[in-house]
Amino acid sequence: MIEVEVKARALPGTRERIESLGALLVGRETHRDIYFNSPRRDFRRSDEALRLRIKEEGARLTYKGPKLDRDTKSRRELTVEIDCPETMEQILIALGFFRAGEVRKSRTKYRLGEATVALDEVEGLGSFVEVELAGGVEWSGEKEKVLAILRELGAGESIRSSYLEMLLPAGAETRERS
Repeated sequence: MIEVEVKARALPGTRERIESLGALLVGRETHRDIYFNSPRRDFRRSDEALRLRIKEEGARLTYKGPKLDRDTKSRRELTVEIDCPETMEQILIALGFFRAGEVRKSRTKYRLGEATVALDEVEGLGSFVEVELAGGVEWSGEKEKVLAILRELGAGESIRSSYLEMLLPAGAETRERS
């Protein structure tokens, strides 16, 4: 699956704009995202991500491929549910992966047609809005839709960096120190 996604800083009134478009509140979640890097290739340089997400409903391991265009954060995404995140982390470390960082956020999710609109409060970064659609082999239509929704929300310029990239200083080593 191709995750077609855009993100921007949430401006004052973003929540009201989301609701004025007819978006339906889906729920609120708390995310603890633990990112891993590989000893064989630096995911920061290859523009990939390996993330263990822990939230109220359970945990998931997600691989994200390199971004596919210059306007969005669209990329291939593969996700699997994990019964025991602690054991999954131990498996990854036993295979040579290491922690690259952690992102904590609270997310308010809305459904707007087929799109998911999320209002995120990210520790250390502030407020953001994300718009996401699932795409297939041909995903240009979804790209135009997420960009249009972002414009309708009156959000600023699309940010292509991940929250982890925004938290880590440029050129920082991606191995988390103990």
